[in-house]
Amino acid sequence: MSDTARVLVLTRPGCHLCDEARTVIHEVCTELDVAWTERDITGDADLERDYGEQIPVTFVDGARHDFWRVDAQRLRRALIS
Repeated sequence: MSDTARVLVLTRPGCHLCDEARTVIHEVCTELDVAWTERDITGDADLERDYGEQIPVTFVDGARHDFWRVDAQRLRRALIS
């Protein structure tokens, strides 16, 4: 899961929880001037196997942070510390 962005969110098309997570992540990362990126797991057998039932999955600095829902306060704390 290496990436230059501090926050990575794994998503798939048509996922309403992914839409909600994307909104929260965008707002928090914009507020803190932190880079984030999104990766669609569709077609990646390894990611589908490992995370398919937990989408969206959020990583902060390469470590798994959250799944299903993103709590803005929790994300903010992780990015500030």
